[in-house]
Amino acid sequence: MSGNGQWLDRINPTVRAIKPSGIRRFFDLASEMRGVISLGVGEPDFVTPWRVREAAIYGLEQGYTMYTANSGLPALRQELARYMAGSFGVSYHPDGEIVVTVGVSEALDLALRALVTPGDEVLVPEPSYVSYLPCIELAGGKPVPLSTGMSNGFRLTADQVEKAVTPRTKLLILCYPNNPTGAVLSRRELQAIAEVCAARDLLVIADEIYIQLSYTQEPVCFASLPGMRDRTVVLQGFSKAFAMTGWRVGYAAGNGDLIGAMTKIHQYTMLCAPITGQMAALEALRSARDEMREMVRQFNYRRHLVMDAFKTIGLPCFNPGGAFYAFPDITPTGLSSEDFTERLLREEKVAVVPGNAFGDSGEGFVRCSYAASVENLTEAFKRIGRFVQRYRKYNKKLNWAGN
Repeated sequence: MSGNGQWLDRINPTVRAIKPSGIRRFFDLASEMRGVISLGVGEPDFVTPWRVREAAIYGLEQGYTMYTANSGLPALRQELARYMAGSFGVSYHPDGEIVVTVGVSEALDLALRALVTPGDEVLVPEPSYVSYLPCIELAGGKPVPLSTGMSNGFRLTADQVEKAVTPRTKLLILCYPNNPTGAVLSRRELQAIAEVCAARDLLVIADEIYIQLSYTQEPVCFASLPGMRDRTVVLQGFSKAFAMTGWRVGYAAGNGDLIGAMTKIHQYTMLCAPITGQMAALEALRSARDEMREMVRQFNYRRHLVMDAFKTIGLPCFNPGGAFYAFPDITPTGLSSEDFTERLLREEKVAVVPGNAFGDSGEGFVRCSYAASVENLTEAFKRIGRFVQRYRKYNKKLNWAGN
């Protein structure tokens, strides 16, 4: 239902100017159609491991339905501290340096609101996750996109960061493995960026929700690099690697002053993450890591399947080293990202996300999630193949007629 206008001119102008998520728009379109195969939303097709679900059920049966501490269950924060130290070689105190959030999305919002003052510049490698730029703007900051491309595997360079810094630059957001491209950075590349951050006094938000989904190299937590622990706030969570998207549990780890500021905002907005999700997350860390590793192995298998499919279809696509996304170049079809996505959905009932939803650098690409089942991926790429061949033939006819 549309409004009558009496509210519209009173809404915050920054909010009015923000576009709806390009991901959700196509998800909503696809949900209204029958027979659609969705490669759009970044959600594993796996069910949360049984022992995790069982722990949540048991907690409900025992009456655990109350608030927790603002920063999260003490047992979960203690387990998170052990996990971060054991898996990534960086130590945090469970009391004061870790806060449990309602997904990593809330952790991102808290970090930006705690750090950004009006006019502060925030560097963002692009293509970038759809929430970064709007959340920066909502916090009063100015996003500064740093364009990356397929020619170098969508990798941010230290030189790009160095050249983009101005007296107003406060923050750099890093997301590797990357959403939407699947790009990864080596330890050497990350170290070079870290040296620029230290030299130019930049703080870093390291969105590492996909860090466990690294296929081509050992994952590197940015805060574990020399000098970066107290300069970085690390955002991680359970949605992707543990197949817990709907549980909405994430966490932030970092300097105690910053985590305290984030917790202050958290206690006045969310209060705490749901206790049932927190209990499930605790069990995931304690008993579901084998299942996590098996899911990662399955994603890696699907990655190879998808890359072979794009090669057969004839769409250029660099080989993603992490996450569960492919980011193919669709310019051979002669279509823009928006046209490709809308026509593919209506003509072949396959949902993908237009690359320009992730910034101007994403134009000419689409994001395809390979977190879908092998059966759905196989059928989806049959349909995509038909679609691409049809538009290739159409373009050849146009070129012939024009010549």
